[in-house]
Amino acid sequence: MDQINRARTLGFSADRLARIDRHLKRYVDEGRLPMAQFVLARQGQVVHQTVLGQQDPERGVALAEDTVFRIYSMTKPVTSVALMMLVEEGLIALDDPVAKHIPAWKDLGVFSAGAGPYLTTPPARPMQVVDLLRHTSGLTYGFQSRTNVDAAYRKAEIERMHGGRDLEGMVAELAKIPLEFSPGEAWNYSVSTDVVGYLVETVSGQSLDRFFAERIFEPLKMADTGFSVREDQRARFAACYDHVPGGRPKLQDDPHKSPYLGAPTLLSGGGGLVSTAADYLRFANMLLNGGELDGARILAPKTLRLMTANHLPGRQDLTQMSRSLFSESTNAGVGFGLGFAVVFDPPKTLLPSSPGEFYWGGMASTAFWVDPVEEVTAVFMTQLIPSSTWPIRRELRTLTYGALMETNG
Repeated sequence: MDQINRARTLGFSADRLARIDRHLKRYVDEGRLPMAQFVLARQGQVVHQTVLGQQDPERGVALAEDTVFRIYSMTKPVTSVALMMLVEEGLIALDDPVAKHIPAWKDLGVFSAGAGPYLTTPPARPMQVVDLLRHTSGLTYGFQSRTNVDAAYRKAEIERMHGGRDLEGMVAELAKIPLEFSPGEAWNYSVSTDVVGYLVETVSGQSLDRFFAERIFEPLKMADTGFSVREDQRARFAACYDHVPGGRPKLQDDPHKSPYLGAPTLLSGGGGLVSTAADYLRFANMLLNGGELDGARILAPKTLRLMTANHLPGRQDLTQMSRSLFSESTNAGVGFGLGFAVVFDPPKTLLPSSPGEFYWGGMASTAFWVDPVEEVTAVFMTQLIPSSTWPIRRELRTLTYGALMETNG
């Protein structure tokens, strides 16, 4: 079946899907993005794919369908799924106190004053496992650069993946730094999912990379996803760039010299994976399909429904609860589940979207979304830091739904 007939069969206008190509081509031609790959599927079938630009502009290597990308925070949904697999097995519970699994955190206090030593107050309640999954733990990221706690993270190099401490060492170091707020009080983007990865290791008895490989990647046939770039993948590994205001992007990570060519010291469940668009689409299609793909059952449908509900206290959205860099107005009508942002009030988003749609993205401007109502999955890959540089991810949703002619809701 050719692309035009497939688009029509799956409810899309091929002419309108071509707008996506033209839109992304402008970004690449104008030098705003070094490369762009977008793959769109409905009911698990690929409807449209765009592959533009160069995976390695410094050497003139064209982008390919199987280019390998740093997906940064698109690692978080994978780690969250891993933990929920263990929840299903009865090995850990969402309302467990985190200190049950990390005893050194039993006396973690909330920052009051100081730059080390700190004045702290006791939290209003203990941190629970659910707080880690939904980013209401009181942890933070050093790159937020807002508070004394952020500064402590930077000084301790908490987020360093290569050449620093391992997961156990990171968790031990976090025991020395106070929380930004009492668990459940606010939403703050953080290393919470790295701690989730540590819990996966301690509860399962496997290293995070082995758990991912054996329990998720191998069953789903995600052969190009892992914590480092294998020898046989090196020719397909993309360059990564930093945005330069008013200028062309600057090379941030050369694929021929990248630390990703070797194994990381810290297996970061919050941001350590590399993957391809095809691999991540398989992961997204598993989520769309209620936890199963091609006979490989990862999670039960009820577990997925729990994960993709809004778990923010009082059914608030991210604009109401966020204390972090992610408190933009574009998150109106969007809550947070167990590993994903979740749309619960579509009109407030000012985007064509569905109730229950869930998504996330990565620091290098990558993104994915899953729309259970329209049975749509989409993956966008590029390599430009930071992800807030251009509104491309919102634009892609608008263009996609502007091409959907037969809707389910």
